[in-house]
Amino acid sequence: MSEYIAWLEDMNARDTKVRAVLRRSLAFDPGTHIPVFPYVESFLKGEAEGWRRQMHYLVAGLWAAHWREGRTGAPTPLAKACALHHLASGSASTERHFIHLLDADREQLPHRLRQMVALLNAQPIDFQLLLNDLLYWNSAEKGTQNAWARHFYRALNPTETPEAETETAA
Repeated sequence: MSEYIAWLEDMNARDTKVRAVLRRSLAFDPGTHIPVFPYVESFLKGEAEGWRRQMHYLVAGLWAAHWREGRTGAPTPLAKACALHHLASGSASTERHFIHLLDADREQLPHRLRQMVALLNAQPIDFQLLLNDLLYWNSAEKGTQNAWARHFYRALNPTETPEAETETAA
């Protein structure tokens, strides 16, 4: 588990109202809901403003909204979780939501992520990886978005294993 997510888990273990406050923060722009400050600012230590700070607040809220007692399974990258949900549900709307998420600008991103995380309520999500990816969301090269798209479509259409290729070639 990551340092930041471990921090949130530790605070949650000490006081379960933490999750409620963090969930409520999703109704506001990231980093503007003052009741959340005691839980996130202590971790940030010195981040006065900016994208990094906003993403820590957003991920804290998403983590709280997604948290379930006794959730099992290894945390999954968001793109793979989307693909697994799409395969399990057979719903074309999952892919549509995912594409809209990839196309989100900095103002749309919190709303679209909230929608996606709500859709993936049964999937264990790797929130530390999500935070790491979001820190580079605004890169001109769109590396995060491109990586997510690759992971999503590769998970939907896995290539044959080397053994299977050998067997079919014979």
